[in-house]
Amino acid sequence: MTDLVPPPATSGKSLMERVEDALLPLINLVFLLLMFFIVAGQLADTPLPDLPAAARADQRQAPEADLAITADLQWQVDGDTVTREDLPARLPAPDGSRPLRIAAAGDVAMADLESLLRTLEDNGYTEVILLTEPSGS
Repeated sequence: MTDLVPPPATSGKSLMERVEDALLPLINLVFLLLMFFIVAGQLADTPLPDLPAAARADQRQAPEADLAITADLQWQVDGDTVTREDLPARLPAPDGSRPLRIAAAGDVAMADLESLLRTLEDNGYTEVILLTEPSGS
C-alpha cells in the first residue's frame, strides 16, 4: 500500500537552512508593519499645554486652554464662569487648523464631558484637545 502524503522534499538543505528559509517571510512582515506604523503615525507639531493641576504651589499660572472645567463643573473662559448659552460667543470661532483646547479637572464625570462635547459639536467645533489629570482616588 502506498502513502497518501509524499515525503517532504528537502532539496538537499539541512534543517537549519529550512528553518531560516521559513523565517524570512515573517521577518519581512514584521519589517513592513514597522515601516507602516512609522509612516502612518502622526506626530504633533505643537506641544500640549500644561494640565490644569500641573502648576506647582509656587506657580499660579493657569493652563493655556480655551475652556476650563473646574471640579465643581463650572465652565470658565479666560477666568470668567460662562453658561451653556454664553459659551459659543465667548469661545474662539471654530477653526479647522487649530483645535479647541479644553482643560478638565480630574474629578469631572464622563457624562458631564459628553454633554459639553455635544454642545460644542452643535456649535461647529469638530476638533478638540481634551486635557485631563488623574483623579485623587
